[in-house]
Amino acid sequence: MRLKVSTVGEAVLRQQARPLSSVEIRSARIKQLIEHMRATMNDAPGVGLAAPQIGIPLQLAVIEDKLEYFSGFSPEQIAERQRKPVPFHVLINPVLQLQGAPDVEFFEGCLSLPGYTAIVPRAHSVRVECLDHGGTLQVIKASGWYARILQHEIDHLHGTLYLDRMLGRTFCSIDNQVRFWKNKSAAEVKAAVGS
Repeated sequence: MRLKVSTVGEAVLRQQARPLSSVEIRSARIKQLIEHMRATMNDAPGVGLAAPQIGIPLQLAVIEDKLEYFSGFSPEQIAERQRKPVPFHVLINPVLQLQGAPDVEFFEGCLSLPGYTAIVPRAHSVRVECLDHGGTLQVIKASGWYARILQHEIDHLHGTLYLDRMLGRTFCSIDNQVRFWKNKSAAEVKAAVGS
């Protein structure tokens, strides 16, 4: 079942999501919600979806970055982003630790802001402690694009959108990003727009 994705301007995207209890995590309702979120994310398609994005202020997100999503990028762009496939998994009540300054800049989009993108600085590496779909503690150490996905989705659980972190002068439609900036580095885009 595909769920409606909340878009920028809806209050739920700006609220602090609440943690799930161990009883909730094991409930049939949450298990079904996870499956619906996965279907919604894959249908979009997207690489992550947080519960606030479907109007539910819970500290729950799903992530999956499939190899088929790399098709629009050259091997050099994939290498530059350090992008590798990430299998489907669930984050519940995550705690994020940045492993360095947010100084890696790439264009980023969001299912809650369809049709737009901007350059967003993110940390290259992160450490995340969370519970999985069964309530088991997990420690994730990630770098490159996977670290970016984790930061983006966990931001949603705290009412933060990429709009709050973007380099404002790089904000544009996805069509224009593809038309003008697809094969440019972040430094080239920033120089061109005076950012």
